[in-house]
Amino acid sequence: MKHANVAIFVPHNGCPHQCSFCNQRSITGKLSQPTPQDVLDAVDIAKASLGKDMQNAEIAFFGGSFTAIERGYMASLLNAAVPFVKDGTFAGIRISTRPDYIDDEILALLKRYGVTAIELGAQSMDDRVLKQNGRGHTAKQVEDAAKLIKSYGFTLGLQMMTGLYGDTAAGGFQTAEKLAALNPENIRIYPTIIMRGTELGDQYLRGEFKTLNLDETVELCAGLLDFFEERGIAVIRLGLHSSPELERDMLSGPWHPAFRELCESSRILHKMIDVLTRNNIPKGTITVKVNPRTVSKATGQKKSNLNALCDLGYQVRIMPDSSVLENCFTIE
Repeated sequence: MKHANVAIFVPHNGCPHQCSFCNQRSITGKLSQPTPQDVLDAVDIAKASLGKDMQNAEIAFFGGSFTAIERGYMASLLNAAVPFVKDGTFAGIRISTRPDYIDDEILALLKRYGVTAIELGAQSMDDRVLKQNGRGHTAKQVEDAAKLIKSYGFTLGLQMMTGLYGDTAAGGFQTAEKLAALNPENIRIYPTIIMRGTELGDQYLRGEFKTLNLDETVELCAGLLDFFEERGIAVIRLGLHSSPELERDMLSGPWHPAFRELCESSRILHKMIDVLTRNNIPKGTITVKVNPRTVSKATGQKKSNLNALCDLGYQVRIMPDSSVLENCFTIE
């Protein structure tokens, strides 16, 4: 089932720290704080665009630290959203927040207001990386908050970043292992994009920092996608949403408008190469059957997968076949 949100962004509101990478107003494209009327307007737009998928969608408050904002303001936003959950129009309310702003009192309050899912911005599970990037919390606080959220019956989502200052690709997999151990229902993976007006942006302009490039990040995130999905954890976001503000203020980093497809294409290529190698399939012309939805991923952007296989001695013909599961393939 495809994940869908009616997203209302609350840029920087409630955040007690200025993280090294963060420029929420550029990332979200939102300069002002939402009002209860904005929630109602977003619901009206969603009713027109989501159609029959609306009952599987959630009203989601993203962009800040929702449980750290002023209680009256938070209640006004939730009060605007909750009637649409109670009448079955939407599946629930999702919020994102920091692990150090979760406790019994706030979770009981969120329950009363109809919140069903909580996402924690963990970003890394390495205390050294967290400190170097000004996160203001520890890996232990992520673990404690995640366990408490699960104990209250909320759906748990976790967010991680790759390519942060002081981090490595190997460190990304270590973070993934620790996050998976917390048994989240879903996860978001955000590669570090260096933004103007941030500490990382200043370091980049001084020549002191650069993050992983696009190829390195695709390789890493393709592996992370496999890692989480093999454990039954849905990756509901891979890469940042596009916006004019993001493209205007981005200094450097592995941003691509179809980043997830690049990752899914990369992992299909690796799997095809693995099957060809393990089964000693002779070089020459082969047919790869894939689900029609997987054709572009199997082909690769600008035929990159076909070209890579050609370099290995295989002339590949991609054939759509609806009997093949999505993101799978057969070779003849």
